[in-house]
Amino acid sequence: MTSLRPGKDVQTLSAFRANAAGFLEQVRESRRPLVITQHGKSAAVLLDAEQYDALLDELDVVRDIREARAQLERGEAVPHEEAIASLRARIPD
Repeated sequence: MTSLRPGKDVQTLSAFRANAAGFLEQVRESRRPLVITQHGKSAAVLLDAEQYDALLDELDVVRDIREARAQLERGEAVPHEEAIASLRARIPD
């Protein structure tokens, strides 16, 4: 994800309401998120749809890694050789 530029990428809710289409275009073209503030505090973040999907994909990978580590710590791991043998046994000759 491209770096945030506070001067361009942080806007008030009022400014966003007045120019929503323009800010959507800015997010699409720049591929930078837009932080929308309300009462001087961050309230929401607008992301390009492709970048949002990529972020979700990355989050899934991180969760899978955490779950795998937890399984290892619980002793639920299967040795590599055993996993390969199990997979090969499933393949018809």
